[in-house]
Amino acid sequence: MTTVGTAPPPALHRDRRFRTFWIGETVSQFGDRISELALPLIAVSLLAATPAQVSILTALIWLPNLLGLFLGAWVDQRTRKRRLLIVADLIRAAVLLSLPVAYLFGAVTLTQLYLVALLTGAGAVLFAMARQAFFVALVPPSAYIDATSKLSMSRAVSFVAGPAVGGGLVQALTAPVAVVVDAVSFLVSALLISRIPVAESPPPPRRSSTLGLVREGLVLVLRHPVLRAALGCTSTVNFFTFIATALLVLYASRDLDLSAGAIGIAFGAGAIGGLAGAALAPRVTRAIGLGRTAMIGVVLFPAPLALTALVTGPTWAKVAMLAAIELVSSVGVMLMDVNLNALLTAVTPDDARGRRAGAYSAVNYGIRPLGALVGGALGTTIGLRPTLVIAGLGGVLAVLWLVASPVRHITSLDDAVT
Repeated sequence: MTTVGTAPPPALHRDRRFRTFWIGETVSQFGDRISELALPLIAVSLLAATPAQVSILTALIWLPNLLGLFLGAWVDQRTRKRRLLIVADLIRAAVLLSLPVAYLFGAVTLTQLYLVALLTGAGAVLFAMARQAFFVALVPPSAYIDATSKLSMSRAVSFVAGPAVGGGLVQALTAPVAVVVDAVSFLVSALLISRIPVAESPPPPRRSSTLGLVREGLVLVLRHPVLRAALGCTSTVNFFTFIATALLVLYASRDLDLSAGAIGIAFGAGAIGGLAGAALAPRVTRAIGLGRTAMIGVVLFPAPLALTALVTGPTWAKVAMLAAIELVSSVGVMLMDVNLNALLTAVTPDDARGRRAGAYSAVNYGIRPLGALVGGALGTTIGLRPTLVIAGLGGVLAVLWLVASPVRHITSLDDAVT
């Protein structure tokens, strides 16, 4: 298991290796925001896809996360995690480049779009599994929170500026051609990662079959008090927030009568909270402790969603209220994510990072489509506003997992591993 030292964390922005990795992640995140907009637009505008077909497209992107159980166990047996990161980036770049090529020949089909969604999702899962071990080889334990904060800031910035940049590119170049930008971002990421020197330890001798390793990953997550509490917490909050996620745009458009532009302004302005939350997380953690900061984040993330049912007034007031709600929620998710992700990294044994990540993500991400389906059913039967209240209040219950666990007593990563 990784030992967390008490020495002050190093200045990561001066570490050339981490800085290179950070830049690659930032470029890739901006590329992802473009594809998130472009892929549905290709389906809708170019292929006249139905709502059901678009939902299948979204489901296929998330589906490979279920393979994380097996992929994580396989990754744990590989020595060169950096090579796997590069392969994952190259696979996604090649798959995405197939779309503009097919577009030039007038041969884009819905089947191809489905395959692109599935394979890029699989590449993302492979990258995530290998990234765990690469991260700990690159970042000293005392800097886990700071490093996670910086990477989260890049993700937050991409959500603020990415949709606007993506929208402009899609409008100027058409959606299939705009996908080239995301493909290039993966190529840049692969190039930068290939230039990062890192010492990777070989895995221990194999003790069991792949199925045995999968079982070990599940047992580790379910029996370890910190991992079990974190999984229960994040899965619960994801289930309820995805109930709201499935309905927010529909609610803003239909019930609040906001235009697409107004909705984009509200959500884009609110996403600034994610940037602030990622920047504040290390300071708040040092001030009040890791466990308390994570618990505050778990409450702040879903609670504001219940207030969306109260939004009313003229257009400017609706936009301002939605932006404020999204801003507080975004601060909360970063306070939660930065601390819990650093905690997960600290308490996971070095030889089990891939299969822990696989077991964790299979449950944590697998619950999201279920939450969206429940949101659709509730929104249809009891209405949008009551469903949003349920999503917000239900999500707050996730904090009980942390309250009833050792996490609430953890003030720093040193406490987590002693």
